[in-house]
Amino acid sequence: MTAMAKVPQEMIYDEMSETIIETAEKLAVSQGADNTNVRAVLRELGITNRVFYNRFHNMEEVLGIIYERTILKIRKSITERFNPDGDFFLFFIDIVANTLIMSYQNKMNFNLYVFANDSLSEENFVWWSAEIKRLIEFGIAKGYLRKIDSDIMSYAIWCFIRGYNADAIGRGLDMEEAEDHFRYCFRVLLDGMKA
Repeated sequence: MTAMAKVPQEMIYDEMSETIIETAEKLAVSQGADNTNVRAVLRELGITNRVFYNRFHNMEEVLGIIYERTILKIRKSITERFNPDGDFFLFFIDIVANTLIMSYQNKMNFNLYVFANDSLSEENFVWWSAEIKRLIEFGIAKGYLRKIDSDIMSYAIWCFIRGYNADAIGRGLDMEEAEDHFRYCFRVLLDGMKA
């Protein structure tokens, strides 16, 4: 008798899958991703190993889903439509400040996990750089910004946003104070780019 090859099990995706993800996210936000494990989710929901492992391979997979959703929420903030009759500089400042606010709302105790994944995600960097570059090129085309290298400047802005967010959250600065300082510094940066 020949041994049969083990057929990979099809994972279940249902309402319980979402409940597991939501519970893991609450735990990651309140206790940090490092303290969020399968046992903690099982205990919180009163479910068995089988219920969890029929839906996910491990906790890293669940945290990865939470990370992706967090990134998508933050990305959505930059894709708002610009009103051509509005103040370009105020719009630009509001977009980047909104990323800080959302970082605070989504990352406080989850920040080390998210920032580590941000650093490793070339796709995330490429997306953000392209969106920032698009705004810069719009500003140049409309005469709001002087002629600058949009590739270099989009990278610099990406670094400013990520670095400021990481430091403010990592040091536990009050969100309102961090936002005020962030807006001030970004306004000074934009002033140097004005036409």
